[in-house]
Amino acid sequence: MSNVSLSNAVRQNLFALQGTADMMSMTQNRLATGKKVNSAMDNATSFFTSSALNSRANDMSNLLDGISNATKTLEAADNGIKAITKLVESAQSTAKQARATTDAARRTELQGEYDALMTQIDELASDSGFNGVNLLDSDTSDVAFNEDGSNKITLTGVDGSSTGLAINAGDLETDNASIDAALTGLADALVTLRGNASTFGSNMTVLQTRQNFTKATINTLKAGADNLVNADINEEAATLLALQTRQQLSSTALSMSNQQDQAVMRLFG
Repeated sequence: MSNVSLSNAVRQNLFALQGTADMMSMTQNRLATGKKVNSAMDNATSFFTSSALNSRANDMSNLLDGISNATKTLEAADNGIKAITKLVESAQSTAKQARATTDAARRTELQGEYDALMTQIDELASDSGFNGVNLLDSDTSDVAFNEDGSNKITLTGVDGSSTGLAINAGDLETDNASIDAALTGLADALVTLRGNASTFGSNMTVLQTRQNFTKATINTLKAGADNLVNADINEEAATLLALQTRQQLSSTALSMSNQQDQAVMRLFG
């Protein structure tokens, strides 16, 4: 088939219409996706930089899960310490009652209460874990703060049982010296528990600070990534309106060019 020749005016207007159509398609795609860079073909540098920033943000989001678990582990240990502290204080009261009486039957009863409290302390210590980590059962846990794990904190557990707290079993029934030793051990145990609580509290402060920092960093990374590829919706909408107007004008110009060609043809009519 032979080629159809177009006049210069028609060809220019047709070319303008094609260019406007391409620009409208691109603008409509930006409005639909909300992005001015949807692939490396649009802007390779912005696309790959944005992808790298989003990848790091995702990696840091995974770190937040570990920090959150560690926070709950510390909370579980702190709850255990608070409960054990109450039991130790109750054991102190029991021992003091035994020291203050010479009634053998009463002392025997108090010995039973004291032994039950020791058992409860041991059980509380063993039940103070979270997600398989128990800081009151001498467990340790590493919490990573960056992607390669080079920046981290190690949560070091303690023995929160009556044995770990060095509480004297005590002979409350007949031996005053043993009661005195038990009271001394209980007082020391309270000091130890307060020290453990302080250490765990310091660890909690570090975790919460790093958690907030990590969240802020993730937001910064995502905002930076979005700035590279996201479209300005208002600008794109205004551009689309201008392109639609240009398309209408180009169509009118093409029609006028055709009319000029037809006028030439009428000269031969």
